[in-house]
Amino acid sequence: MSVLPTGEQHVLRAGDAEAVVVEVGGGLRTYSAGGRAVLDGYAAGEMAPDVRGHVLAPWPNRLGNGVWSWDGQELRTPVTEPERGTAIHGLVRFVAWRLLARSDDSVVLEHLLHPQPGYPFALRLRVGYELSAEGLRVTTTATNEGDRALPYGEGHHPYLAAGEGLLDDCALTVPAATRVTPDDRLLPVGTEPVEGTPHDLRAGRRIGDLRLDDCLTDLARDADGTAEVRLVDASGRGAVLWLDASYGWLQVFTGDVVEPASRRRRGLAVEPMTCPPDAFRTGVGVRRLAPGESTTSTWGIRPL
Repeated sequence: MSVLPTGEQHVLRAGDAEAVVVEVGGGLRTYSAGGRAVLDGYAAGEMAPDVRGHVLAPWPNRLGNGVWSWDGQELRTPVTEPERGTAIHGLVRFVAWRLLARSDDSVVLEHLLHPQPGYPFALRLRVGYELSAEGLRVTTTATNEGDRALPYGEGHHPYLAAGEGLLDDCALTVPAATRVTPDDRLLPVGTEPVEGTPHDLRAGRRIGDLRLDDCLTDLARDADGTAEVRLVDASGRGAVLWLDASYGWLQVFTGDVVEPASRRRRGLAVEPMTCPPDAFRTGVGVRRLAPGESTTSTWGIRPL
């Protein structure tokens, strides 16, 4: 029997909702509720195209030239996006995650990232998915298993489905007051207020021909620290992606360059991140975990 590119498929069910979590990368492959796709996912026989559903650790987004320093030591990690000269989305996207716990509506997976060139630290990652009639909840915990402090950042890469059409006819609300301004490699060079620009999505607007591959921050939050992104199609259906206070940044991507072209603008990548692009070089948002220390972050999706 042949092995699927994403390994074992963990199918979660709750009422009329179903989600599939995969062994390779520990990511989310599909999510549907009420007979419709909430996520723009991918088939079991595919190798997670366009970072769909991936866990992004120990850094999300891009690291310029793969070169950075930690406590006075220069480190080099492989450049995995050669066209831009960056190391992109961490080190665990295509590794096997071990099954820790399983029920009809939940699964917990774990991966121990051993020290390696460019990231000489022992990091234990655990991700749990819980499905209910109300939505999907994702909890990620990282623990320093080594004997020295380590840097850590984390993100996730789901694509919210645009419904039967394209993103053009969807309304998008993102409660971010600031955009991280990028250079031509999508690495940060500064920040700017979104007010008065096409990136001001705080009040919600039709996406139309707006093209996004942008990092946004300064998120408006509820009293409990939760921020919400809302995507609604022309029929009034869609999803809310919520994130707790540990996620201070969002990358929002309209998928204009994904392949094949028939997949473009069919889904909106909304990436909760604990730090912005190039954080290991700039230090912005990077968490310093002492030996034995853990940190936990939670986000989720609620169908509309």
